[in-house]
Amino acid sequence: MMLTDIEIAQQAKMLPIHEIAKKLGILEEELEPYGRYKAKVSESIYRRLADKPDGKLILVTAINPTPAGEGKTTTSIGLGEAMEKIGKNAIIALREPSLGPVFGVKGGAAGGGYAQVVPMEDINLHFTGDMHAITAANNLLCAILDNHLQQGNSLGIDPRRVLLKRCMDMNDRALRNVIVGLGGKSNGVPREDGFQITVASEVMAILCLASDLADLKKRLGSILVAYRYDNTPVYASDLKAEGAMTALLRDALKPNLIQTLENTPALMHGGPFANIAHGCNSIRATKLALKLADYCITEAGFGSDLGAEKFLDIKCRLAGLAPSAIVLVATLRALKYNGGVKKEEVSQENLEALQKGIVNLEKHIENMRKYGVPVVVAINRFPTDTEAEINLLAEFCKEQKVEFSLSEVFSKGGEGGMDLARKVVDACEQPSDFHPIYELDRPIKEKIETIAREIYGASGVTYTAEASRSIRAIEGMGKGNIPVCMAKTQYSLSDNPKKLGRPENFKVTVRAVNLSAGAGFAVALCGDIMTMPGLPKVPAAEKIDCDENGNLSGLF
Repeated sequence: MMLTDIEIAQQAKMLPIHEIAKKLGILEEELEPYGRYKAKVSESIYRRLADKPDGKLILVTAINPTPAGEGKTTTSIGLGEAMEKIGKNAIIALREPSLGPVFGVKGGAAGGGYAQVVPMEDINLHFTGDMHAITAANNLLCAILDNHLQQGNSLGIDPRRVLLKRCMDMNDRALRNVIVGLGGKSNGVPREDGFQITVASEVMAILCLASDLADLKKRLGSILVAYRYDNTPVYASDLKAEGAMTALLRDALKPNLIQTLENTPALMHGGPFANIAHGCNSIRATKLALKLADYCITEAGFGSDLGAEKFLDIKCRLAGLAPSAIVLVATLRALKYNGGVKKEEVSQENLEALQKGIVNLEKHIENMRKYGVPVVVAINRFPTDTEAEINLLAEFCKEQKVEFSLSEVFSKGGEGGMDLARKVVDACEQPSDFHPIYELDRPIKEKIETIAREIYGASGVTYTAEASRSIRAIEGMGKGNIPVCMAKTQYSLSDNPKKLGRPENFKVTVRAVNLSAGAGFAVALCGDIMTMPGLPKVPAAEKIDCDENGNLSGLF
């Protein structure tokens, strides 16, 4: 009988975390254990390793996600394990899971099969408390703002123009729009408010983009929270909130050290969604990983049109990083789904649908090549894949002049990814001319349109009146020279989740643009994307259980 992900993880032979740290050259005094198998890495290590050369940075991304599954995180973890199998010194840098998808529909973010990071149960639940610290810091700022309104409002804040939202790390559509301050004068000033999921909050983005504690504090103080009655902006620093927020985030800023099922080291830190946030793990974790190993394997959320674009245009630009290779993950099942096959039928051979849906992979290859970085296609192999389908894909990759590898890390761990590892190492040795696809000094609309045209394949962009007003306001404040974080559906290259494959002759609709001044980017909301997801009709939570001995089941 095939074991579930949680059963495989529960049988793992984990090493004490200090042994994983020792493999990386982390000193005992630089490690802050959270139990036996996970730890935070202290600030002092950055100073000690400051002059050490960086390793090679490898980005793992994917085609547009489908219900058939792609396995991007699984491939990232398996690739790290495979690197060690072929004698390379590698480390993995991942995002932390959000409780929203863990209890919702997507599941956790610890990989799958024999390519997982552990302790899987801890990681998918409370881990080291980073998500809770981010939630608390965000909501402290909200409480301070509402208290300011209650205590006389000396800053002249217009309650109708409060931009800040509360957050929680759970999918809860009922909290998207709420009224606060009801119940009489002593309970605050009534106003419209709302919640977003923690991983979409600006505090999460700031934690992931901050270079150190001082930079974190400065960015927190720069959060735009509201406007005054005279239309001037109010920042968190005006409310004197950044100091207390930094105190709550002091430990959360430290990366978390864990391991894979094969005891390959991994740093897991930060977790912004890519469809509604910038989709990358923390700059601090990635930079530390580059100092600790010769190869750092990291991922960006959802497809390359979302996560990878933000990794390359936002994170790499702000951090001064340059990837040596990009791994693009796909499955034959997902490509057939893009070709019109129903989810229930993707396991059946269908060369016609594969040929039709492979255009989605073609567009993602084209997109990644625009950044000047070598690309390797990783096909996450399923037992139902047929030789005819594999041969069709091989011929396609040959025509595209792109290396590809059949990855079996889900079923075989690192051993199933050795061919992929060798090809990625070879790609890292090829010439790379990394460059973002737009310049920061261009107008915000031009940056949005460049992404829509070059990455999504759109014919143009339509702006609502509200979006255009917001863009004029941001540029009028002198803050237009920033990257753009596009919030759109992950299921399509367009902003319509039903347009699969490679849509053509479509326009992207930008309905709102918000300034994340602390994070240092503008968020463009496209289509009907929500920053507070809802639970599905049958949430994953219904299958998760804990017995009388504390043993968990149902996590995946």
